[in-house]
Parts: sequence; C-alpha cells; structure tokens
Amino acid sequence: MISQFAKKRNAAPLMPVRKKLSTRTIYLLLCLSLFACGQQSGQQTNKQSEQERKPQIEQQADTQITLTDFAGNTVTLEQPAKRIVALAPHIVENLYTIGAGDKIVGVVTHSDFPEEAAELPIVGGYEQTNFERIVQLKPDLIVAWESGNTLSSIAKLRELGFKVLIDQPNGLDDVAKSLTMLAKATGHNEQGNKAASDFLSKVNKARNDNANKRDVPIFYQVWNEPLISINGNHIISDAIRACGGVNILADEPAVAPRVNVESIIKLDPEAIIASGMGEARPEWLDTWRQWPNLTSVKRDNLFYVNPDHLQRHTVRLLLAIDTVCSQLDQVRAKQATPGER
Repeated sequence: MISQFAKKRNAAPLMPVRKKLSTRTIYLLLCLSLFACGQQSGQQTNKQSEQERKPQIEQQADTQITLTDFAGNTVTLEQPAKRIVALAPHIVENLYTIGAGDKIVGVVTHSDFPEEAAELPIVGGYEQTNFERIVQLKPDLIVAWESGNTLSSIAKLRELGFKVLIDQPNGLDDVAKSLTMLAKATGHNEQGNKAASDFLSKVNKARNDNANKRDVPIFYQVWNEPLISINGNHIISDAIRACGGVNILADEPAVAPRVNVESIIKLDPEAIIASGMGEARPEWLDTWRQWPNLTSVKRDNLFYVNPDHLQRHTVRLLLAIDTVCSQLDQVRAKQATPGER
C-alpha cells in the first residue's frame, strides 16, 4: 500500500510561506530538519547496526555506572548523576517520569511539562546553546538529543570537559529504552524500569488490538504554510502504525517533507490528522474543505491530536495513541457511498 501511494505522487512546487511562524513552530520544524540531517549523516558515517545503537548499561563496582548511549558512545559516571542539564523538552519530561526531576539544573526553551519544569534555568533553545550558563551550573551529566542539538554544540560541551549522554528515541520502543537509560544514569532504576515496562505493555496492547483491523491511509500534517508532514522513519509514524494507520508519505526520503496540496489530493488519504502548535484544534485544518471530493473531507475525517502528546518522545505518546486509535475506529465505521473506494 505504501509503495502504491509513492507511485501516485507527482512532485510540484512548494507552497509559499505567507505567515510568520512562532518560535515554538520554528523549534519543532528545525528539530525535524536536524533529525533528517542527523539521519542522513548517520547513514554515511555510522557503521553501527541498530542493535549497537541501543543504549546499553553496565553497573560497576559500588556506584560507578557505564552506559553506551544511542550514538554508541561510552559514558562512565563515578556515581549516579545529581546535577543534570537536559537539552530537549522530552528529556526533561522523561527525567521527571522516572523520578529524577529534582536532579535537573538546566533545560532548553519549551521545557514546560510538568509545570515545575518551566521554572528551571534556561541554557539554550533552537538558536543557540549558552555554554557559559552551563559552566556556571556545574552539571555532572548533560543529556543531549541527537536530532535536536547540533554536532558542534555537543562537541563543544565535551571539549569543556562535560560528560554527554546522547538520547535518540526514533520509535516507540526506543522511548522505553530511553527511560531505562536515564534511570540507570540517575540511580532511579526501580521507577524507571517500571515506567518503561508499563509504557511498552500499553504500546504492545495497542498494536495487538489493531493488528487485524483494516489499514487506514493517513496524511499527517505538521504545519500548513509551508505544508509539512513526516515520513515513515519518524516516531509519529510509529504511533500511527500502532493504530493500524498507514502514512501515505512513509516512503519520502526526507524525514519532514514539504509537500503541496495537489500531491495530497492525488494520494487521496482516507483521513487527515493534524496537531498544530497548541491545545486547540488548528483553524487551518478546515482549509481542506475547499476540496469536497477529497475522501477525508467527504467522510468528515479531519482530526486533531494534541501536539504535546504526539510530537514529544515521552510516555504521553500513550495519550496520543489512544486518541488516534479512536479516530481511526471512527474512520473504519463509516461506510463508503456508491462510487467511492
């Protein structure tokens, strides 16, 4: 089915940008872009297998901990980390999930969950990393996001003598591995392992519950101007797959492809799912109603999912999965009218 969608697509000019994007939008789109760059770079230079890239943890002596992070780097801590700088909002959230939120001394912009995280010192964002501020905070561990932090920034932090652990949860299973890695790094093994186990159990239940249901072709819309989606390698696609959804742009080479309305009309998804940048359903989702013959419009299959649930690599993905699975069940329950596929 995926290859069929790929064959139907006809490339056309990109949609023009007519709106000024918010800083949060820029942050997300930049991270998606960096994800793509990091992935392409990894394909060229990183010879490790996927198994080798998974974090591995070895407990040594009394308190010494040796970890192999998602990038294959070995990081040794003399004792569980007590002062952590987290360089991505999802890392902040995952540290709180495993009970290590009190160990965080620095975060990046948009680290707003849980609420107390918003009160932590800011050490950077999508524009730059404040190295001077990080030095002042004296962290014993920095956890960076391979897709969201530049290689030069990570290299600079290591040059300054900091221990840097790389986090890169590309799929749902990787979220559990990330929780386990952070739990070992902070000494919160029991809570972290339980959080990881509970998360995987609920993800696998969703996969099993939807395994025999009809596949639903979906267009996932990150933003409207420019019109941006994600390919099959993104964690969002993995969440959609858990519900029996098929990303019509899964075969796109870019992780965050820019597309145009004409190509989506030709692919004719059965449902369109959008997140936007806030808790409210984006008004631009209804722009698709200009094309009443589009299957997703004809059957009123235009859906919204909270972006903080679906676009962050945390246990809140379970909330997004529940929402998407419910939406796709609604799609399946609608009968095609005569002449429709």
